Amino acid sequence: MLSPLRHPVFRAIWIASLASNFGGMIQSVGAAWMMTSISGSADMVALVSTSVTLPIMLLSLFSGAAADNFDRRRMMLFAQSFMLLVSVGLAAATWLGWITPWLLLLFTFLIGCGAAMNGPAWQASVGDMVSREDLPSAIALNSMGFNIARSLGPAIGGAIVAAAGAVIAFLVNAVSYIGLLAVLLRWRPVRHERRLPRERMGVAIVAGIRYAAMSPAIGLVLGRSLVFGFGASAVSALMPLIARDLVGGGPLTFGLLLGAFGGGAVAGALLSARLRLALTTERIVRWSCLAFAAGALAAAASRDLVPTMGALFFAGAAWVLALSTFNVTVQLNSPRWVVARALSLYQMAAFGGMAGGAWTWGSVADAQDVPTALIAASLSLIVCAAIGFRLPLPDAGAVDLDPRPEWRPPDTAIDIQPRSGPVVVAVEFLIREEDIPEFLQAMRERRLIRRRSGARRWTLLRDVADPQLWIERFQVPNWVEYIRHNNRITEAELAATGRARELHIGPEPPHVRRMIERPTDWLPKPKVPVRGDLDTPLTDPRMFG
Repeated sequence: MLSPLRHPVFRAIWIASLASNFGGMIQSVGAAWMMTSISGSADMVALVSTSVTLPIMLLSLFSGAAADNFDRRRMMLFAQSFMLLVSVGLAAATWLGWITPWLLLLFTFLIGCGAAMNGPAWQASVGDMVSREDLPSAIALNSMGFNIARSLGPAIGGAIVAAAGAVIAFLVNAVSYIGLLAVLLRWRPVRHERRLPRERMGVAIVAGIRYAAMSPAIGLVLGRSLVFGFGASAVSALMPLIARDLVGGGPLTFGLLLGAFGGGAVAGALLSARLRLALTTERIVRWSCLAFAAGALAAAASRDLVPTMGALFFAGAAWVLALSTFNVTVQLNSPRWVVARALSLYQMAAFGGMAGGAWTWGSVADAQDVPTALIAASLSLIVCAAIGFRLPLPDAGAVDLDPRPEWRPPDTAIDIQPRSGPVVVAVEFLIREEDIPEFLQAMRERRLIRRRSGARRWTLLRDVADPQLWIERFQVPNWVEYIRHNNRITEAELAATGRARELHIGPEPPHVRRMIERPTDWLPKPKVPVRGDLDTPLTDPRMFG
């Protein structure tokens, strides 16, 4: 469990993140309790949670594409600096007496925007800090660090709010960013040589969505995390009301309840490594859903502090087990070229469910009462567990997603520029009649791999004059994208596509034709190289920085 801490960079950033998480928890207590003081509406109290999670749903895909294409360290520095400035602004507005319910929501929304920009870059960087075998434990440690802060931070935050007011809680959060900024400034990650130009943001976002849509494993995780986040959000969104209305306490009680939830999450993180050895991914998530539902039901029935803390401790353990399992499954089922975008889509699904759930359960609590909202949320978690019987989650790390040795473009007889295209590729196979069913099965897998790596208009053709001749044909926009497409293929995908080559019966390997599509009125035009122009030859170092 603690093995990732032997990596110095991960250890330093983890400790600094722990301090920052403490500040975030203290700020959350101050914001939530302030809303109960300046607005009596359950809707507005629940919207504090929504205002933090909604930006993660809205911005994560953009930030994931940026994290896959730009320097992740610089992204984290920008995000942390932005959250520091917003936290100082929130403290100043509160101290000056300008704070209103909607202004409070605006500040918490902006802090959520910073978290949305930071999240994919930080999570994708973990794989660069630790070895692959340490990655699941590193992800669990991140969850544990957050929930150590959740277990102690709210109690500290409740005490700070009770003794000194919310403005001090907001200032403590602002100071907590300084340590992480200092560590990030000192970190010098290994920079890999970039042989291809960066993808445009729109293209990168589409590529991430395409990969996730055509990856069955990631699609299942996104769906389940959405449903889980929707149901599980009720406890955190309604926690101030549980403290005030069901238990009959104040800000210190609220902090104790959050601390119990976070303490359970720490216990769940400590158990996660052992559970991954004993249970499948699906069983961990299924039992987590049922355990969280039981904890929410117990909290709805209890009117005393200690039983409610026990119920929330149980729910907190289930919370971190489910979310860390989703995270590990996404990371270990995504190749490195798209991992930040896959994580951003996971965040969008999970936090989108949380944002929608927080608003839904707040509305139910307003229309009915808090116990009714918790009971309804528990039923949705039971549905989440039941989904697994029909659509079970894959085990994390079941396939080898290490990149294959770098693919080099072939020599060409004509002048090829980076944006020459569209490029049409045709691969010719000779297949015996008795091997056709197995060949078609292999080509179905090949089609999926080709398309999620960027190929378009994939087709499989059979020659009417030579029944043994089959032609795989696809298109990519230009020569750079053709190189990018081939460099994205992983070891597992290479093995999966290799069966079609094994069925080929020709004396030579399958013949590959690479063609540039041209209209009939096309004429070559002289080009004058311009710095940064995509028509600069691939050998020009200006192309790659």
